[in-house]
Amino acid sequence: MSNGSTPPTKSRLRGTLVTLAALALVCGAGWLVWSAIGDHGARDGDDARPAVSHGPTTPENADDSDHSDDSDNSDASGKGSLKGKVVVIDPGHNPQNRRHPSEIARLVDIGTNKKECDTTGAATNSGYAEASFTLDVSRRVREILETRGAKVVFTQDDDRPFGPCVDERAAIGNRAHADAAVSVHADGAGSGDRGFHVIAPATVRGGGADTSAIAAPSRTLARHLIREFGDATDAKPANYLGGGTGLTVRDDLGGLNLSTIPKVFIECGNMRDPKDAKLITDAAWRQRAAQGIAQGITDFLRG
Repeated sequence: MSNGSTPPTKSRLRGTLVTLAALALVCGAGWLVWSAIGDHGARDGDDARPAVSHGPTTPENADDSDHSDDSDNSDASGKGSLKGKVVVIDPGHNPQNRRHPSEIARLVDIGTNKKECDTTGAATNSGYAEASFTLDVSRRVREILETRGAKVVFTQDDDRPFGPCVDERAAIGNRAHADAAVSVHADGAGSGDRGFHVIAPATVRGGGADTSAIAAPSRTLARHLIREFGDATDAKPANYLGGGTGLTVRDDLGGLNLSTIPKVFIECGNMRDPKDAKLITDAAWRQRAAQGIAQGITDFLRG
């Protein structure tokens, strides 16, 4: 009969081998888990150091970048780009001028001579008045510029019985210490005369007029308006004056002669030409006209 020593030894050996094998499996699995975790952490650290990447440049995200860079130029999101700037918008004439013929016929001093206080302005053959056009476009310009942070001063907003007279229009801009002023108009030339033009002040000295300090910056403002108005509206510079440049210079306009701040007039088109009149009476075109004027002013103020 056996003394029982051999079977217990074999059993213990098998148990030990099983235990060691299990421990080896557990350790191996643990190392794999640790290794995987350690590698992932390193990749996170490497990705955190460089600038965040948004993937390869494509036409789509290239466009997004362009829109972001131009946000200050957009009509809806100027985001204060003109903060601190003062702009005078001078809507030409007044819808009520026709009711006050004697008042607007009164002569006022424009520095070099005397001229009527104001006029009724032009009209399309269908009866759309220049004074209505200038107010509509001016209000649109104001909305755009105010969105961009500018303070906008109007010379009139159909809130007075007539005028103001041309000398007072200049004085309003001077008192406001404006950075720029634009008088909005539309021409009343003959049929076949088409296009827009901007009128800058000549160098004038006489009486109460002295444009020597503003003539040059006013021409700079004019050039910005010519470019941006043409781009926004697809309109061409006038074919009947200015030699196709879109720029004329005059010394007989009180609103310019008496100004002490950079100021121009813009004649947005010819109300008496059927093709121009079709544009002028279209609200969508007037919005584009306002965008062009606002952008021209913006470009000038940004230097």
